[in-house]
Amino acid sequence: MNTVAAIFKKEFTSYFISPIAYVFIVVFLIGTNFMYFQPFFLINQADMRNYFGLLPWVFLFFVPAITMRGWAEEKKSKTVELLLTWPVSDAEVVVGKFFASLAFLAVTVALSVTIPITLFVIGNPDPGPIIGGYAGALLMGAAYLAIGLWVSSHTENQIVAFILAWVVMFVLMIIGHPVVTLKTPAALVPLFSFLGLFTHFESIERGVIDTRDVIYYLSMTGVFLFLNAQSLGSRKSE
Repeated sequence: MNTVAAIFKKEFTSYFISPIAYVFIVVFLIGTNFMYFQPFFLINQADMRNYFGLLPWVFLFFVPAITMRGWAEEKKSKTVELLLTWPVSDAEVVVGKFFASLAFLAVTVALSVTIPITLFVIGNPDPGPIIGGYAGALLMGAAYLAIGLWVSSHTENQIVAFILAWVVMFVLMIIGHPVVTLKTPAALVPLFSFLGLFTHFESIERGVIDTRDVIYYLSMTGVFLFLNAQSLGSRKSE
């Protein structure tokens, strides 16, 4: 546990050493606030459903930008070779990096608290769906991050890591979308709907936390973290 905490601290601190992190945060907040508030007064509803509906698409670009340096930078600078010689397990390194990236994402999303504050000032929204939406967003974000870190472990080029992570996330997100399932053989529709990252966020978008969706996101996160650890193990054996 101490090892994971040390890796977490190192990785989390490294996000804020570079000014790029602050640029990402500012762009995220300005972009999401603009897209949310632009139609806000036309809809005339004091809720955050539209905001949470934006997040799967925003995360599609924002999360690969967070994870692209996760392992790619380590491999390019050869520090990964030193890291793998330390008396730590692959799982501890992977978990430490993952929770650091999740904490960074959580801080970024938490800074959007100005939106619910504004809603409570001008209206009377139900806090339940808002709290549920934020919790669901972090669950979805965790799955995105695990995918991005796994992709990053296979290349030393950050741009390649970004593009490949975007492609994998997009495929997993769109596979359960009606645009795809309407043209899919009926026998495969349940499978595609289950695998789709977007499909499981639809109820969360409405502020409803379904146990099946929670299990799905935790499972996706666990699977890709396991694959990440396996990729490091295969590197050790080379």
